[in-house]
Amino acid sequence: MSRKHRHTVGSGNVFADLGFADSAEMLAKAELAHKISAVIAKRQLTQAQAARVLGVDQPKVSALTRGRLSGFSLERMVRFLLALGCDVEIQVRRPAGTRRQPRLRVA
Repeated sequence: MSRKHRHTVGSGNVFADLGFADSAEMLAKAELAHKISAVIAKRQLTQAQAARVLGVDQPKVSALTRGRLSGFSLERMVRFLLALGCDVEIQVRRPAGTRRQPRLRVA
């Protein structure tokens, strides 16, 4: 007996798919948080050590690494990456001849 599985193809942004108004910013923050967490892990920093490097307290590092991002702006997360010794590049461009919605992307 075969059953047909129904599925929906996502947009690439789970926050947009769930209907959040600020989905682009939410996705960018999630991607930045992932990169920050990866750098902390690669450098084998404890949360207390990472907190000292980032200039915050340990519970804020815990919140960040657990994806609780409401207290963090994009600008603050960029500063965290700089404090961790990462290069951050921001590129602004307008695609020629297209009418698609503008997007915010972390590469």
